[in-house]
Amino acid sequence: MVVKSQIKLIKSLHQKKYRKEHGLFLIEGKKGINEALANGLEPYLLCSNISEMKTTFAYEKVSKLELEQISALKNPNGYVGIFKIPKTKSLDFSNWILVLDGVQDPGNLGTIIRLCDWFGISQILCSKDTVDCFSPKVVQASMGSITRVLVYYEDLEAVLSSCKKEIYGTFMEGNAISKIDFSIPGIIVLGNEGQGISKDISNLVSKKISIPSFGNSEAESLNVASAAAVLLYEMRRVRP
Repeated sequence: MVVKSQIKLIKSLHQKKYRKEHGLFLIEGKKGINEALANGLEPYLLCSNISEMKTTFAYEKVSKLELEQISALKNPNGYVGIFKIPKTKSLDFSNWILVLDGVQDPGNLGTIIRLCDWFGISQILCSKDTVDCFSPKVVQASMGSITRVLVYYEDLEAVLSSCKKEIYGTFMEGNAISKIDFSIPGIIVLGNEGQGISKDISNLVSKKISIPSFGNSEAESLNVASAAAVLLYEMRRVRP
């Protein structure tokens, strides 16, 4: 049985400062919870208002009203899992790293995490002003991929300035990605939805790349998550 103090704690995890304070975050939905458990995330509390459950892990029974109180969704799907935020290892610069500079939209970050999972990119390095990867909206948009992709928050300028890898940055005026040799793992930087890559980080980019438009397109630019999909596909594409 979930007590009032636990409900208060769970509701507080909708906010970043309390997630950081308690080291906990929410995953909603049976599929996402099962993926988290399968990938070794440590559960703090699992809740459900479903009467008949055949599960390996014990769920605390909650009422429909209690589930609505703790859920971050408008229409709760019956399951809420509270997990301990996993500790990240040191960045592995021998593999590809995707860098996000000031991405603000939770949906974009969640989608990018899912894309990295799909294309085999296990590390995302974020600027400290990028949206929190453990916010309920990001977790939901990642569709379980947050349990398999490591997300780091660091001072980008400090990390990238000491990195000896090729740093690719996305710009409107860069070289077309179809002409770029991605055979050696490096770093790819994507910028803020409205402002792009910040000036300080731009100065550290060694190769500017772009996704060219076709026809008479009048679109100003691609959505950052859409750009990530094209870039990651091109990066993984088999080359002659």
